Amino acid sequence: MGVEAGLVLAVALAVLGAYLSGSIPFGLLLARRRGVDIRRVGSGNIGATNVARNLGRGLGALVLVLDAAKGALPVAVVRLGELDVRLSPWLLSAVGLGAVVGHCFPVWLRFRGGKGVATALGVMLATDPLAAAGGVGVFALVVGVSRIVSLGSMLGTVAVAFAVTARAAPAPSVVLGWGLVALVVVQHRDNLRRLRRGEESRVGRGRR
Repeated sequence: MGVEAGLVLAVALAVLGAYLSGSIPFGLLLARRRGVDIRRVGSGNIGATNVARNLGRGLGALVLVLDAAKGALPVAVVRLGELDVRLSPWLLSAVGLGAVVGHCFPVWLRFRGGKGVATALGVMLATDPLAAAGGVGVFALVVGVSRIVSLGSMLGTVAVAFAVTARAAPAPSVVLGWGLVALVVVQHRDNLRRLRRGEESRVGRGRR
């Protein structure tokens, strides 16, 4: 195998590994231990918000941490092994996006997964903690004012991308930031429709 072919194979395996990591449906698995199919209650989403609303904040917090970890872990492996330096500067972005795609479109669940926010947070915590902290701040502010989790999630993700872009970060980091925005917004398309109609539920007032 030539050097170039070996490089392509290594990158492909890294991205596949990230996808498989992201595709682990922790919300579904933990809810099932409680005898609940989380896809059949509340919003039907497998993410932390729906778990928290239907099975308690403690379990929801655990799902949030695990969903973030499955995004952070593949990125951390790339960084610790300096694979982005040895293989390609774009590898970190590809692996980060791969993990979030895995959460949103898991092969095990017929490609019907979560909305990607927690996993995207994990990816950004591992690549740019400062931008991630800013995104969390925007999320908290928006939810505190509007009481709408979906709005906070989307605007927080957009804030991260703006922060990365404004700092004139390398192109792979900027692509990662806006790629995460695209995934999160696409997965919130039903929420956007409800927001336009003024029907989106608020914290403490129903389910999303």
